[in-house]
Amino acid sequence: MVVRVVLTAILVAAALAGYALTSYLRTRPATAKPHVATPRALAAAVATPAAPVPTSAAALPSAAGVARALSGVIGDPQLGGRLLAHVVDAATGTVLYDRSGATPSAPASTAKLLTAAAVLDVYQPTERFTTAVVAGSAPGTVVVVGGGDPTLTGAAKGQRAAYAGSARVTSLATQLRQAHVSVRRIVVDDSLFSGPAVSPNWALADAPSDYAAPITALMVDGGRASPDAALRSGTPELAAGAALAGALGSPNIAVSTGHAPPGATTLAAVRSAPLSVLVTQMLEQSDNVIAEVLGRQVAIAEHRPGSFIGATSAIRSVLLGLKVQVGGGLHDCSGLAASDRVSPAVLTAVLRLIAGDGAPKSAASLRLVVSALPVAGWSGTLARRYVSGVAAAAAGRVRAKTGTLTGVSSIAGYVHDRSGRLLVFALDADRAADTLAAEAGLDRVASALAGCGCG
Repeated sequence: MVVRVVLTAILVAAALAGYALTSYLRTRPATAKPHVATPRALAAAVATPAAPVPTSAAALPSAAGVARALSGVIGDPQLGGRLLAHVVDAATGTVLYDRSGATPSAPASTAKLLTAAAVLDVYQPTERFTTAVVAGSAPGTVVVVGGGDPTLTGAAKGQRAAYAGSARVTSLATQLRQAHVSVRRIVVDDSLFSGPAVSPNWALADAPSDYAAPITALMVDGGRASPDAALRSGTPELAAGAALAGALGSPNIAVSTGHAPPGATTLAAVRSAPLSVLVTQMLEQSDNVIAEVLGRQVAIAEHRPGSFIGATSAIRSVLLGLKVQVGGGLHDCSGLAASDRVSPAVLTAVLRLIAGDGAPKSAASLRLVVSALPVAGWSGTLARRYVSGVAAAAAGRVRAKTGTLTGVSSIAGYVHDRSGRLLVFALDADRAADTLAAEAGLDRVASALAGCGCG
């Protein structure tokens, strides 16, 4: 009996440790600053992002020169059994380095670059998403209609929200009180989205977790039951209804799911922060929930179902219209699905598009992504990277989106070489035995590009 208890305890501890490791690998503190911010990183973080198109005076690097610069780091055993890489000149599109760059591989969170580009092409950066409370079909019943704002907060007045600049449920409650609306029952309507709320391509532990939740059109604080909750809710739409009940001072009000009556009178409404803010929060924090919600907003703009399938097909369609062919391997909008397949060459094509290549009508909007990307050694998911060793030489000079899954470490972004030429790169170590070690190896590759005078 004692042996059985001890064995059970060991197995439980192992399972919890495995969950903790998976959670850490898939999402790490994004807003933490490095212990010592380098002057170069600080200067880059507070300055206006560099012009996307390099000056003509900057020497065009050669493929041979880039290959020489990378020769000492590209074969780093810490990168695992395979590294896919694609490096191009931002202005001309000249391919400077290609290591299986056209091979589809697990992009992890670098896939969020596709979502960012698509949503900024179909909406203005000033777009806001509305959450409304309408009259229900019975006296005393109100219906909260989700508009696809993942950052709506249930935080009390004066309390810090999970996302800066978010709309507040307390504002809805205030409007209801001012309109003398008596609320005895709350119905939540998240019908703007459809299909499964949890992707069949996600791992069982992914939702709910501390980095993902079921994707619903109505939620508070990114799917959390409270702004400071460690884990996200398994029923985020009901958690949002409960937040309104609490804000009304009646936490015991019954909350259920349903639909708003046709033509219902609007009793209260709030609007999200601008889309530009949501995209920045998604990229800096690598927020999976924001990514999935924004993907559904792309689907709605393209008159497709607000589902995983609708969102990914809409993103592919929008990017194809911008002359980037993603392929059929995208299964979600965040990169959380281990089965996602996107090639490094696709990522560099999207990054060139963001930097201004081809000058689509949305060019000015797309360039917002450049300033939203984490800065090496300073912000977001790169805050604690590029702060020591060889890679520290590139602190402040790399702006990139990171990606991490079990066995996968990726990074895609921009770097100026030593002569000032802007390079676009995408790196994916998709067979990494040690993901953290692979990250360090990828940083050394990007640092080599920054130090390259590769004419």
